[in-house]
Amino acid sequence: MTIESTYKAREVEGVLDLYFYRRVGFWLACLFARMRLTPIAVTVMGGIFGVAAGHLYYYPDLRLNVIGMALHVCANAFDNADGQLARLTSTQSRAGRIIDSYADHFVWLSVYVHLTFRCVGTSGSSYVYLLGIAAALSHGLQGAAADYYRTTYLYFLKGGAGGELDRSDALAEEYRAIAWTDLWRKFLVFTHRNYTSQQEMLSPGLCRLRDHLSVSQSESGLQVKEYLPRARPAFKWWGFLMTNTRMIILFLCLCAGRPILYFWLELTAANLLLLVLIRRQESLSRDLLP
Repeated sequence: MTIESTYKAREVEGVLDLYFYRRVGFWLACLFARMRLTPIAVTVMGGIFGVAAGHLYYYPDLRLNVIGMALHVCANAFDNADGQLARLTSTQSRAGRIIDSYADHFVWLSVYVHLTFRCVGTSGSSYVYLLGIAAALSHGLQGAAADYYRTTYLYFLKGGAGGELDRSDALAEEYRAIAWTDLWRKFLVFTHRNYTSQQEMLSPGLCRLRDHLSVSQSESGLQVKEYLPRARPAFKWWGFLMTNTRMIILFLCLCAGRPILYFWLELTAANLLLLVLIRRQESLSRDLLP
């Protein structure tokens, strides 16, 4: 397989992904395939790197912070490699995607917890706890929205193929049908249902458009052809709310010795951009709904 065959779609890949992370991830995926590692094992290894990176951000020592940055980059490379390995070996699964999401949450939870304690120790103010919690919650909403728009775009682009766009009502039915003896699967579906519900609440118009296009086959082809080119330009802006840009901003704040600035940027500029992008996407969805 070529590296392009491990992309989700070239138009949703960021510049840094195309020219660095996807290339490194493909090399790692080929290596792990020869080692017969599973995508979930790669996900866990990447998560360990990321959690360790978050811990190293706690110390007001730039040398340790730089080591943490290197580990964070490794974690992101592994995060790319697990999906590429799954596509390379045709072992994609929803459980793998959910576990990958858990790993990403644990990595950033480590980052926010350790940065918060560092900032509290530096400033001596307990209000920094509230600032850190608010920034982490904002991060969660921004990431959920960006992921939903990208997944929906891929759903339309591939004509409903791929199965990565789930519905909360279908997940709720699946959760009720799973026996309590299968506790691990029940837990995965439960948490994934809650995450999907959050995404749908952030984007009700896009959710209705998805449902309309899936039931109105006679109109879907024309509307999808109209949706894709109109939605595509927004991806360069959604990229500012995704991992790569977030990591660059975090690294710059750490190098400047002002990690608390990262929290303020999350709460102000990133949330403002989120609101603008949601409004734009919801307007587009209304235009295409009958």
